[in-house]
Amino acid sequence: MAEARVERRLAAILAADVAGYSRLMGTDEEATLTALKACRRELIDPKIAEYRGRIVKTTGDGALVEFPSAVDAVRCAIEIQRAMAARNTSIPEDRRIEFRIGINVGDIIIDEGDIYGDGVNIAARVESLASPGEICLSDNAYQQIKGKLAFDVNDLGEQRLKNIAQPVRVYGVRLDGTPEHPALVLPDKPSIAVLPFQNMSGDPEQDYFADGISEDIITGLSKLRWLFVIARNSSFTYKGKAADVKRVSRELGVRYVLEGSVRKGGNRVRITSQLIDATTGNHLWAERYDDDLTDIFRLQDEITKKVVAAIEPKLLEAEGIRSQSRSPADLDAWEMVIRANSLFWRLTKTESLAAIATLKQVVERYPEYAPAYSMLAFSLLLARQFGWISMEPQVKQAEALAVRAAELDDSDPWAHLALGYVAIARRRTNEAVEEFQRALDLNPNFAAAHGYLGLALTVGGALDESIVHSEQAIRLSPHDPQNAIFNVHLAAAHYHMGRYAEAANIGRKAIQQRFGLPNGHRIYAASLAQAGQIEEARAELAILQELHPENSIAWVEQHIPLNPGRMAKLVEGLRKAGMQ
Repeated sequence: MAEARVERRLAAILAADVAGYSRLMGTDEEATLTALKACRRELIDPKIAEYRGRIVKTTGDGALVEFPSAVDAVRCAIEIQRAMAARNTSIPEDRRIEFRIGINVGDIIIDEGDIYGDGVNIAARVESLASPGEICLSDNAYQQIKGKLAFDVNDLGEQRLKNIAQPVRVYGVRLDGTPEHPALVLPDKPSIAVLPFQNMSGDPEQDYFADGISEDIITGLSKLRWLFVIARNSSFTYKGKAADVKRVSRELGVRYVLEGSVRKGGNRVRITSQLIDATTGNHLWAERYDDDLTDIFRLQDEITKKVVAAIEPKLLEAEGIRSQSRSPADLDAWEMVIRANSLFWRLTKTESLAAIATLKQVVERYPEYAPAYSMLAFSLLLARQFGWISMEPQVKQAEALAVRAAELDDSDPWAHLALGYVAIARRRTNEAVEEFQRALDLNPNFAAAHGYLGLALTVGGALDESIVHSEQAIRLSPHDPQNAIFNVHLAAAHYHMGRYAEAANIGRKAIQQRFGLPNGHRIYAASLAQAGQIEEARAELAILQELHPENSIAWVEQHIPLNPGRMAKLVEGLRKAGMQ
């Protein structure tokens, strides 16, 4: 029996949906349905018939239409959008029905009246890029109508569409009388807009809570000196609207957009948030928070801290990845620093030394750029502590760099982080605590400042406080590569409190997070020995000696910044493990 032939043909496919349909239905279901039916009966269906289109199927808020001609499809779409704009002039903005339309030309499969294939899928994906009241065309569609119709287009560039293998160039149709809003130029540093969080509770009184979350996050992100943050009054112009993040990116001139929602049920609230690279549509991070509403202001503060602390490393990671694809000669000061940052926090000797070399180039090329000085100072000291570079010359150089960073920008938390670490290396513990606290005053959600303040407090003997700050650093940024270091600080605090089993458990975790950090292996070996696990301690010491051949009691006493009493306790554990 012969196999049935699949029916195919080339067609122009129009996909349309109603922007903000869920919001409109949530406001007034009956009025929305009545208005939508009237639009279809009086305008849309007649226009489709006039231009020889076939309605393949409709959904609650959308339609899929096949045309034999791309010219007819685009003419039909333009007339529908113009007529809808005229209908909406007398309707309140929050009640308007506005369509988004996408058109593609491609090969389709026909089966029992329905149509399938990439030609259809691309039309649907292109439609999602259109703003309310607008039309987007795939390159295939545009090439078919170019020069045949009198209208202007905006080239939106190549777009990566969901579930479509190859990028597709997309064009936005600019209708007569519609002013063009050129995309704002992106700032010379990472930029973000925080959209008003949506109140999904159905309770208008919860709007203040959702708005408060958004406003607090804007304030928190504004404390990150390296980040360009759109002010509240501009972000909140999108409140209550179905905002397309790519349109937000163009209109506000930002690369990243944070959006979220708040849903209350009984005495519980659920808050979701997601970070998007709006220039590509890629989701970089998403999280959900559930909590009691017993103390709204505490909850608001808590969510703000978590979101702001989580976003910083994600943005740094995204910027680092973005810079990797570009030639070093094309990078500006910020991009060179972020590339170095991305390399350094892989915490290997080779990549850290490459990062330091890059940072030295930035300081030479951009002598007034404060972040390069603070990052270089910090990197030199940490690489010194890990044994990757020679010890003493780095402290003097790092101190000069950190002082210069603070002179250039005293309100940069990283400058005070570097000054604090210099003070640790100089064994000026009280000064270190003051500098790390200054960094936290400038940015209360600065996870790294909490982590290194934990170290300074351990050195100074405030062990309970040290544990609080080390745990806060890990909690604020749970996926941070520095968490291995902060767990070493946490293990050291427990060790000096005589909690050797707990210190060994945390030390083991630090090593699992980042094998090869000398301080991690050192505190783990000492903790095992003090806990009576001598064989395990000796095995760990052997690993440490292989990783760091210079390691010895004399080296520890010279380079680990502890007061005499705490040094004696650390040396006691290391001697039990077999260190000479």
